[in-house]
Amino acid sequence: MSMNKEYALIIAIVNHGYSADAMEAAKKAGATGGTIIQGHGVSGKEAAKFFGITINDNKELLMIVARKEMKQKIMMNISSEMGMSSPAKGIVFSLPVDDVYGLFSGHIDM
Repeated sequence: MSMNKEYALIIAIVNHGYSADAMEAAKKAGATGGTIIQGHGVSGKEAAKFFGITINDNKELLMIVARKEMKQKIMMNISSEMGMSSPAKGIVFSLPVDDVYGLFSGHIDM
């Protein structure tokens, strides 16, 4: 089933070991699930000096497909619990989703 432009992809990038906590924060705001991907941050020493933060190379990406009306609440909750002022040093952003297939149980995509 295609749901044209009713969804957004929320991406939270957090330090290694904090993705489960970020998912819990998202669930408190109504998210039902997500996908975690291990990653490795790349930046120069100038970026660390410029922003005044220590950059942890090991990252985790939490990706959540959510209805647009839930997006803001989920993002705000992740940011408030896992943001830059926390040990997770998380950032959260979203991207528009044009079409979604396979999210609904009982439906067969053709």
